[in-house]
Amino acid sequence: MSGFDWPGLMRLGVRGLGLAPRDFWALTPAELTLMLGRDGAGALDRARLDDLARAFPDTTTGDDDG
Repeated sequence: MSGFDWPGLMRLGVRGLGLAPRDFWALTPAELTLMLGRDGAGALDRARLDDLARAFPDTTTGDDDG
């Protein structure tokens, strides 16, 4: 599970904000947060980005275009 209340967030986006479902799903989390009037607290910071990079490292297949 992702830890997100997707049905609740979609209700807020579609019913609360009047978005079409395709527009809701096209939003980034930051855009949705802003539209919901949140201040962005808990946004991705450098430390969290580093944690994610360690947990999900980029992998290469040997097809380096560089």
